[in-house]
Amino acid sequence: MGRPGLDRRQLLAGLGGLTVAGSFGFAALGTGADALASGADTRVRYWNLFSGGDGYNMISMLDSFRAANPGIDVKDSTLQWGNPFYTKLAMAAAGNRAPDLAVMHMGRVTGFSPGRLLDAWDVGLLAKYGVREEDYNPALWNRGVIDGKLYALPLDIHVQLCFYRKDVLKKADLLGDDGRMVPVTSTTEWFDVLKKARKAQKKGLQTIGLWTNDQNFQWWFFVTFYTQLGGTWFDDADTEVTFDTDKATEVLEFLRRHVTDGYVVPGAPTGEQFVNGAPFTWEGNWSVPVFSGAELDYGATPLPPVFGEQATHAESHAFVLPHQAGRGGAVNEAAHRLAAYVVQNAQQWAAGGHIPAHTPTLSTDAYKKLEPQNEYVSAMDHQATEPKVWFAGSTGVLAQDLGPVVVSSTMGSAKPDAVARRMKSRLTTLLASKNPMDGHTAAQGGAVA
Repeated sequence: MGRPGLDRRQLLAGLGGLTVAGSFGFAALGTGADALASGADTRVRYWNLFSGGDGYNMISMLDSFRAANPGIDVKDSTLQWGNPFYTKLAMAAAGNRAPDLAVMHMGRVTGFSPGRLLDAWDVGLLAKYGVREEDYNPALWNRGVIDGKLYALPLDIHVQLCFYRKDVLKKADLLGDDGRMVPVTSTTEWFDVLKKARKAQKKGLQTIGLWTNDQNFQWWFFVTFYTQLGGTWFDDADTEVTFDTDKATEVLEFLRRHVTDGYVVPGAPTGEQFVNGAPFTWEGNWSVPVFSGAELDYGATPLPPVFGEQATHAESHAFVLPHQAGRGGAVNEAAHRLAAYVVQNAQQWAAGGHIPAHTPTLSTDAYKKLEPQNEYVSAMDHQATEPKVWFAGSTGVLAQDLGPVVVSSTMGSAKPDAVARRMKSRLTTLLASKNPMDGHTAAQGGAVA
């Protein structure tokens, strides 16, 4: 059976509400030369969305690969993060102009029409270069599997963390004998901790940075605590909404209380306040280089299990193979080799705060010495992820639709119970909506045969 086609015009028409503006003016920043490197006989075109510290780390890893594999030239291009990246990647795959290798957020893979806009990995070829399923957390590996085929090879997980100032918590008697924050297992214990920390903190600072008016962070925090409560989204067939409004209300009331009890200053610069002495801030693990660079005496732990179960919001960067009509041969094998190399040599990637997906890296002495990474590595086994549907994932429709609604509750412009009902209504609408990439609802999704 031939592969269904999807041309550029159809794709642009179907993208609808996704961000298309500016997708033709990407900055393609890379270190690969336009001509094949001297002595190389194979070129791999690789697109990623890494800037800042992540970008420098990735370039360093690519340079190491080049040195170890002089026969392979890597032409890497860094494109604009977010929906513009996904729009350009989809258009390139639809027009048979896709790169040989790319990076995506794992949560976006299901919506990227696997089998049409993405090609499956050759797991035998990955094994040849040292990457095997058994070297991964099973839940993480399976997030990249659609209809029995691997479409996304995980590079890392990046999680939301509770950063804390050890100097402040020591004054508040909130550090254990191991020098880490005392365990918290309930909402009562958590607010007791905040109360004690407030008494020991500098005046003029908030007690905790919570990104109260940021739709992405508020959504990530909601996913964390709703997962801790055992909340579900849809049934196994993705035909019915199982969202629990009572549990959602409990989470929303918990987030709101940080504001009403005065522990948060809405709109305050969270990272800056933490550097200046605020006891806590909830941030992504990508803040590790920032706080370490500021030479703070701090720690970082997964978000507290205030509802009993361990869970903290997690997303993943993953390698994918954008669809190519003639995929195969030396270039395809080189793409597998490059991805496998980066995955297995992710120690430097871990320095940026990310948890390497390749579990043998986590057991090395070098990783165990990384601080505070060694404190939150357990998050690998307690990932709170968005549902595996086409409209989920980083900067996806689900976050854009529900994030602002969560903010309205946290900031007090809407009541938590009303917001929970609104969230369920929007989930119902989304479940019946069609993926602009292939015209399928969540229940009809999956890889194209």
